[in-house]
Amino acid sequence: QVQLVESGGGLVQPGGSLRLSCANAGNIFPTTGWYRQAPGKQRELVATIPSGGSSNYADSVKGRFTISKDNAKSTLYLQMNSLKPEDTAVYYCWAADSYGMDYWGKGTLVTVSS
Repeated sequence: QVQLVESGGGLVQPGGSLRLSCANAGNIFPTTGWYRQAPGKQRELVATIPSGGSSNYADSVKGRFTISKDNAKSTLYLQMNSLKPEDTAVYYCWAADSYGMDYWGKGTLVTVSS
């Protein structure tokens, strides 16, 4: 079974940047993306990138976050700029295969604080 593995989380000051990576998010997945879950809140969509289609973003991150995928490396990325304290959350890599089965990583913590 494919395991999605996130990396790149950490502590960053407001206004800073981080890039998250998700390994093993290869071409077998027609759609991949990132979700996040803040303390005490439900998991929410951050961004998705379908194969051959346009990326979609939550309104709260539009213009600040960029999702991309390197198929040669089977790696999904999330470039996060102009980070805000409200971006603090555990970020999860997500993928859906052609049978509609969902795959999740274990998450990586992003903390935005001064």
